[in-house]
Amino acid sequence: MERCAWAKNELAVRYHDEEWGRPVHDDRVLFEFLVLEGAQAGLSWDTILRKRERYREVFAGFDPAKVARFSAAKIERLLLDPGIVRNRLKVESAVSNAGVFLELQEEFGSFDAYVWGFIDPSGERRPRVNAWKHSGEVPATTAASDALSKALKQRGFRFVGSTICYAFMQAVGMVNDHTVGCGLHGVSRGARGA
Repeated sequence: MERCAWAKNELAVRYHDEEWGRPVHDDRVLFEFLVLEGAQAGLSWDTILRKRERYREVFAGFDPAKVARFSAAKIERLLLDPGIVRNRLKVESAVSNAGVFLELQEEFGSFDAYVWGFIDPSGERRPRVNAWKHSGEVPATTAASDALSKALKQRGFRFVGSTICYAFMQAVGMVNDHTVGCGLHGVSRGARGA
């Protein structure tokens, strides 16, 4: 199968084939990608994929209610863990973002209901399927990621710039940016965590 140009190693190929661009509606998975995309800022996604399992272990399986209760002592221990990105601002933002994430769940019934409204206001949560011929055509940001970033920042989220938000939208299948030559272009093989 032909794949998007960025899927160049075994870990990236598996992620590309099994996850990237597939719609996610499970709040825990959405929180995971929000944390991981924030951690990725300034780094390669391959770095984050290699550290993902350790993130799952030390971030309580990405349970936002548990992460929101992380103490200052827990944050200090995390900053000593070589299995994650040891950036204080990124770790602290993951904890504070968890609290805001819970507030949005309470207000909208789920984070899923809130975030998908930025792509499909109808409430049907349909992904936007793009038709890029080459990976160089795929934008780093869009009007939708700009709007999501602005809204999340207004709510108190950190590490949610437009580029991070667009990468999040791609990862959780809000947008399908598989290039037209990729065997997964336009294919929605079912939602993850539905």
